[in-house]
Amino acid sequence: MNKKLLQTLIENKDFKQIKNNINNMNIPDVAELIEELDNTYSLLIFRLLNKITAARVFSYISRANQKKFLLLVNEKELKKLTDELFLDDKVDLVEEMPANLVKKILKTSDEKERKLINQFLKYPKDSAGSLMTIEFIDLKKELTAAMSLERIKKLGYNKETIYTSYVITNTRVLEGIIELKDLVLEDSNEKIENIMSKNVIYVNTHDDQEYVASIFKKYDLLSIPVVDNEKRLVGIITIDDIMDVVELENTEDIHRMAAIEPSHTNYLDENIFILAKRRIIWLLVLMISATFTGLILSRYEEALESVVALTFFIPMLMDTGGNAGSQASTLIIRSITLEEIQFKDIFKVILKELGVSSIVGIILAILNFLRIYFIQGYSIKISLIVTMTLMLTVMLAKIVGGILPLIAKKAKLDPAIMASPLVTTIVDTFSLIVYFRIATLILKI
Repeated sequence: MNKKLLQTLIENKDFKQIKNNINNMNIPDVAELIEELDNTYSLLIFRLLNKITAARVFSYISRANQKKFLLLVNEKELKKLTDELFLDDKVDLVEEMPANLVKKILKTSDEKERKLINQFLKYPKDSAGSLMTIEFIDLKKELTAAMSLERIKKLGYNKETIYTSYVITNTRVLEGIIELKDLVLEDSNEKIENIMSKNVIYVNTHDDQEYVASIFKKYDLLSIPVVDNEKRLVGIITIDDIMDVVELENTEDIHRMAAIEPSHTNYLDENIFILAKRRIIWLLVLMISATFTGLILSRYEEALESVVALTFFIPMLMDTGGNAGSQASTLIIRSITLEEIQFKDIFKVILKELGVSSIVGIILAILNFLRIYFIQGYSIKISLIVTMTLMLTVMLAKIVGGILPLIAKKAKLDPAIMASPLVTTIVDTFSLIVYFRIATLILKI
């Protein structure tokens, strides 16, 4: 169903047809449709969803719409909605909603669930513990395949995944995992301990979410168990939650690469003062650091006055250096994110960037020499100064752009902060120093 057809059905008050259509649509499509409608229609459509579909759609829509619906629904509707949410989705909701809505949500939860929510909220914000869910199937190794399948049938409906079950001891220590496929295909009388996999990949509750995402990628997992320091199973993380983490981390990297403090709020929903606050910090840092450029220019003021032509090439040198550094830093940041390189590879990176920058720098230098000397008609000395500076600037920019993200990673900082704005500022300073040193040597000024 598209938006136009839906609005026609709403105008005709054909709610029966709307209800039949939307309850048979894919959950993400319903969520997208609700996001596109105005407040009156979106809540109307949401109320026409059945209880289970409504809860699933609710977990897909934006935080802004979630907040709006929670403010508008009554206590009975809220209880129906939150009762169908998986615990990890409910924890996320409580974590991001204002205090008045949190009280409403917790009021509809029973005492056991409230305790679990509070326990989850104690984990560090970006940790495995804050991502996990407790909706999983656990088994004992003494069970047979047939008994295990019966347990899955009995409990599986309300679990987030049934494809993998987790074998634990009486004290909940993780012993192994078993796939649903193995339970179905093995002899029904075979005991779990004989068919489970003991080589279990797991994470700790306090492991960082980026590390968890890297484990998912490395082993192509659909879910991963989360254990405490005593290796007791406390929850699992599923692939859908990790996809959200990957998207979040990528968004943060993009923001930092543009010298903006990361934000998790939708751009159109963000307050302009908050947006300004997130941008002004790095702009101030870069503006202050750019004063070095001004100091260098003022130091060589006499050289610029005696040979005015030198001034004309400063923007070109700075822009080329900044772009060259940005190219290198972007590639290195991405490689660090994908765990293709580490700090121990820093000398390999320097050598590689030295080779790349030598080729690029020589080609650019030759083309610029031809342009400046033969086309623009500047003297051989000016042409050589600009050409040599350009080549050295490109080489320096690519090496700086290559090593700064690695240094940031080693210092436990986000490599993305060493992206184009900061690299450009550093390279600008060094390129001017090189430019004027070469100029003073050749022109003897």
